[in-house]
Amino acid sequence: MKQILTFILFSLLLCWLMFAPIYKHVLIMRQALLQKEVDYLLEIGTNANHGYIDGTMIAQSRERLAQHGFSETDIVYDITTTNGQQADSAASRVIRGEGIQLTVSYPYQELFLIDRLIGIEGPDESARMGARGMQMSEYVP
Repeated sequence: MKQILTFILFSLLLCWLMFAPIYKHVLIMRQALLQKEVDYLLEIGTNANHGYIDGTMIAQSRERLAQHGFSETDIVYDITTTNGQQADSAASRVIRGEGIQLTVSYPYQELFLIDRLIGIEGPDESARMGARGMQMSEYVP
């Protein structure tokens, strides 16, 4: 009986050691894709022709992220500015010298499920990974 229990515990530990790095790589890749998307949207949104990040840009961003396995409905975008004005339409462009801040978040889902099976606590189920950035607008009216 003792040998069977030892074998089961050893097998569980071996499986965790083999598969845990895979989940960590998925986490790292998702985080990197979110940050890349934030940087891209800020670069486009703060150029001299725009000064805003509108719904069309966000929809295109959702599509790009969906191509990498993200669920479009779970991605949350938060756009703010340093002066408090709206920056989500061409009608309210952010002028040069003011910053646009963008935060994109996505739930961890069940990435840490294998850790929980062996007793290691991961992030809360409602927790979200995110990427954030800020860039100064170059738009001149």
